[in-house]
This record gives sequence, structure tokens and C-alpha cells, in this order.
Amino acid sequence: MAELGKALLGLGILLAIAGAGLLLAARFGVPLGRLPGDISYRGKNVSVFFPLGTSILLSVVLSVVLYLISHFRK
Repeated sequence: MAELGKALLGLGILLAIAGAGLLLAARFGVPLGRLPGDISYRGKNVSVFFPLGTSILLSVVLSVVLYLISHFRK
């Protein structure tokens, strides 16, 4: 049970850091969700949004961060 508690606490801290990062990005004008490559369609009765460019950017950033963390933990 202690391991599950630690995992949940770590996940909560990670979500808080991600939320703070998104708030800072919005404050400094980083256009997450409005990057080139983000697909948005607004029809008469439907609206579809697929943030492809933002997803690729976040994937690259997280890959670099996780690579650096794993590299320095050795």
C-alpha cells in the first residue's frame, strides 16, 4: 500500500508541475494549441480540433527531458 501511495503522490506532483507549466506558457504567450500543424474544423453543427503540431512539440520536449534524466541517473 505504501508504494501505491508514493506513486499517487508522485503523479499528483507531476500534474501540478504540468499545470504550472501550462499557466506560465499562457502568461508568456506561447501558442500551445494554436501552432502550425494543429488541425481545426468548424462546421455548421460540429467542431473538431486535433492538436497535431502541439502533440509533436510536446513529444520532442518530453523525450529530451526524459533522455537527460536517464543519462544523468547512471
